Amino acid sequence: MTMLARAWGITRSLAIYHGQPAKHRRARELYGQFLSPGDLGFDIGAHVGGRVRTWRRLGARVVAVEPQPDCLRVLRLAFGRDDGVVIEPTAVGARAGQARLELSSATPTVSTMSSSWIDSVTADPSFAKVRWDRSVEVPVVTLDDLVARHGEPAFCKVDVEGFEVDVLSGLSRPVRGLSFEYLPPAHDAALAALDLVERLGARAGGYRYNFSPVETMRFAAERWLDADGLVRLLETYRPTGRSGDVYARLASA
Repeated sequence: MTMLARAWGITRSLAIYHGQPAKHRRARELYGQFLSPGDLGFDIGAHVGGRVRTWRRLGARVVAVEPQPDCLRVLRLAFGRDDGVVIEPTAVGARAGQARLELSSATPTVSTMSSSWIDSVTADPSFAKVRWDRSVEVPVVTLDDLVARHGEPAFCKVDVEGFEVDVLSGLSRPVRGLSFEYLPPAHDAALAALDLVERLGARAGGYRYNFSPVETMRFAAERWLDADGLVRLLETYRPTGRSGDVYARLASA
C-alpha cells in the first residue's frame, strides 16, 4: 500500500506542477520579474521541478535542493543531463548536520522536518486526511553553505512546509529576491519568517512584499507593500484558509 501511495503521490505532483500550460505561462511572467538569462536561482524544496522548468525556460541557472528520495528520482530523470541545473540531494536548515524528514507518501508536497508545523496544520480540516507515514534521515546544509558553493542567487524560493524560519536563519546576508510559503493554519510561523527577512533586508535598504495565492502565479496586491501592509493583506486571506507564497524584493533592486 505504501508503494501505491508513493506512486500516486508523485503522479499527482507531476500533474499539478507540470500538467497545466496556462499556469506555466503565468509563472514565466511572474518569475521573469526576478530572474533574467544567466541569473542564478535557488529552489529550496524543488519537489518535482515545476519551478526548475520555468526558470530554465527563462534562461536562468538553477540549484535544485530536494531531500525526498522519490522527488530526487524525478529531478534526476528530468534535469540530470542539463548543465544549467545542479541537483543538491539535501535539506536546508539553520546549521549543517543531519535531521529527520517526515514523509507523506500520498501527499509528498507536505513532507516536513518541523514537528510543530505538523501539530499546527493537523488541526485544520484541509489536512484531515494527510498522513505522515514514514521518515528518513537526511543531510542538512545552510543557505550560506549553498552560496559559498554556487554563488549568490538573484532569487531564492523557500518552500519547506513549516521549516522556513530554520532555512532563513542559515542566511547571513540579503539576496535580491526571495519567496516563502504562507499557510493560514501556520500564520505565526509565517510572521516569524517575515521578521527574519525584514532583519536581513535592513542591511540593504529593506524589502518590499507581495503575495500570490496558491499556484495562481498572480500577485494579490497591485503595488509592492511594506511589512505591515503585507501582514494586513495576509490577514484578509487567513479566514479563507487560502495558502500561497510571500514574495520579497529589495527596494533598491
